[in-house]
Amino acid sequence: MSNLTNPIIEKSFAIIDNIIGEHSLGKEEYQIARRIIHTTADFEYLNLLYLKGNPISLICEAIRNKTPIITDVSMIKEGIKTMVKNTFENEIIVAVQQVETADKGKTRTETGLLKCCAQYPEGIYIIGNAPTALLALCAQINAGKVNPPAVIGVPVGFVSVLESKEALRKLDVPQIQINGNKGGSTVSSAIFNALILLSIS
Repeated sequence: MSNLTNPIIEKSFAIIDNIIGEHSLGKEEYQIARRIIHTTADFEYLNLLYLKGNPISLICEAIRNKTPIITDVSMIKEGIKTMVKNTFENEIIVAVQQVETADKGKTRTETGLLKCCAQYPEGIYIIGNAPTALLALCAQINAGKVNPPAVIGVPVGFVSVLESKEALRKLDVPQIQINGNKGGSTVSSAIFNALILLSIS
């Protein structure tokens, strides 16, 4: 495996550590939060991380087992593909790229996500952009049609974002979320890249 760190990132982490000082997160949770802060320069993320059902160890195990990774949009794939390629080489599937048009009454991302659920019922799901995709995934989990080891559900914005996160939170599925309206593709990529590093540590 290639070296997955560099001096600039390590210096940035040291600066972040110095600014944060004492905190209440566990070691692994902090590694995730710190990488998000490094990506966003937003220290509020230290207090926005929400985990349920031991998702870190479950996702790390799934990564090591080369479980397929399903993302809602291509930006997340771009954000994680180098780390994936340099470690476990999991297949990465982008939901929105699986269909050319949306089904009636659905977004294209939601339509593609439903197709992915049928093809990869036990994949690792990362939703960082589209709340419609997260709502669709929650419905599939609730119906017993998909059983991911864990879900990273961090869509960003104002329309249906809080509703989609609440729908995920109500499910008995291991998950990583960002509380509130924040999140996005860069945040979800940072979370997953941190999990890759934890998978090889």
